[in-house]
Amino acid sequence: MVVTAGVGTPSSSRVLADLLAEEAASALAASGDPLEPVVIELRDVFADIAAAFTGPTSPRLRVALDQVAAADALIVVTPVFAGSYSGMFKAFFDLLHATAITNTPMIIGATGSTPRHALVLEYALRPLFSYLRAAVVPTTVFATSSDWASADSSQALHERARRAAAELAQAMRGATVLAAS
Repeated sequence: MVVTAGVGTPSSSRVLADLLAEEAASALAASGDPLEPVVIELRDVFADIAAAFTGPTSPRLRVALDQVAAADALIVVTPVFAGSYSGMFKAFFDLLHATAITNTPMIIGATGSTPRHALVLEYALRPLFSYLRAAVVPTTVFATSSDWASADSSQALHERARRAAAELAQAMRGATVLAAS
């Protein structure tokens, strides 16, 4: 299951999410496990997310929440706004039951305009998903526009994505994932 909170079309968050899903599918295929990612673009259910805080959950949003809760694994990517995840991203996960993604293997990713925001993964996203008891893999993936600009930086981004995907595949098979070196 892929959840992306990008606001543009296409968004850099969606591009990163697609890269992570592609690498995860490749890592799982190598071990004989097929992966068919389903993508939820939160901007498509944003009005439903906002309305759910004051009224009933729409059927469309209920489907998205149920898909996330039933996922074998999650890949989540948010743009960085004001030094943290987007409000739409946080609001969506606030609507999940507190134990809905307990022990679900997960890759967390983010996109931002400057590498200085890379720590958002460790000080905002990892604590959020630790609270929700998800099994976040050690390698996180942050990307800026410069990560797509040159062959060297793109290669480094792809390498981080492959490492995170390999860790996700291990976690999905029930193997212990060691801290990234």
